[in-house]
Amino acid sequence: MKFTGPIVKLSRRLSLPLTPKAIRFMERRPYPPGEHGPSKRRTTKVSDYKRQLLEKQRLKVHCNVSERQLRNYVRAAVREKENSEEALIRMLETRLDAVVLRAGFARTIYAARQYVLHGPIRVNGIWVNIPSQQVKPKDVVAVQPESQKIAGFKAAREEMVAPPPAYLNRSNEEMTVELAYSPRREEIPVSCTIQLVIEYYSR
Repeated sequence: MKFTGPIVKLSRRLSLPLTPKAIRFMERRPYPPGEHGPSKRRTTKVSDYKRQLLEKQRLKVHCNVSERQLRNYVRAAVREKENSEEALIRMLETRLDAVVLRAGFARTIYAARQYVLHGPIRVNGIWVNIPSQQVKPKDVVAVQPESQKIAGFKAAREEMVAPPPAYLNRSNEEMTVELAYSPRREEIPVSCTIQLVIEYYSR
């Protein structure tokens, strides 16, 4: 398990809507959980460590990765010749489950992970059941035709109105998506301060 507690409560605590249900709930209660509500919360100065910790937690649940996985990604990113922040977000965003999510085949990162684990997803025509597998430029990720009849994928096709990020070429009709090129930081819809995450693991 990559997170603890109910998703809605976790979303409110991290100010990060993780599911459609959490989005609706946070519109009504846009403040962290607690028995006293927003008016009774004590305001204190946030330390650098706490800010780094919060951003690390936000990125971890946003990408649905474990503590060990995220630490390993950061270590690998620091070793890259390119900017560490760019390298880290690229590694996370080109995971197979992340590509399935960004393509619109799944509504949440948790659903994307389940789809990969349980077989409907193909990469270049080959069945892959490893959510962390890296998708490379020109790789084609597809929902196999038989699985497109499942209610979840039917609903996903109907909701494919907005285009995916620029680095993805999607076919709504065939439910396939190609990674056109390695994504750049400004193209990736991740609302976390990546540099603080790197600083957390560099302590």
